[in-house]
Amino acid sequence: MSLSNVYTAGLGNVGSYQVSGIPFATGSINAAEATKIEFPYVTRWVQIFNHGGSDHCRVGFSAAGVDGNNYFRISPETGNEASQNSGRLEIKVTELWLSGASGIDIVAGLTNIPVARINNLSGSGNIVGNNWSGSVGVG
Repeated sequence: MSLSNVYTAGLGNVGSYQVSGIPFATGSINAAEATKIEFPYVTRWVQIFNHGGSDHCRVGFSAAGVDGNNYFRISPETGNEASQNSGRLEIKVTELWLSGASGIDIVAGLTNIPVARINNLSGSGNIVGNNWSGSVGVG
């Protein structure tokens, strides 16, 4: 029996995105400075909540993204308003980068796709990471 033909799900495996995600949650993250959140599998969807003070949370897909211009912001909750959140983001990532706020919660649905399945190549053909670092709009 050959082990060289072992099948595992990859990024294009539709079934991995059609079923409910494996639950993932983490809370009360202090991301006053750039902070990386790593997922054990590729995500099916992600939602980010900003419960912290008066600071906007910058969310990106690389350290260069949140330190540069490739991020989006989530406003903090104010007064009696429900917490501000990103809404459900249907994205496949292995990590998120947060910066600028504390009191951040993350909920995600994970696929069964291993993190190693995202092999992001640089222009020279070298693997630079498993998230999308170096890609246009990511940083």
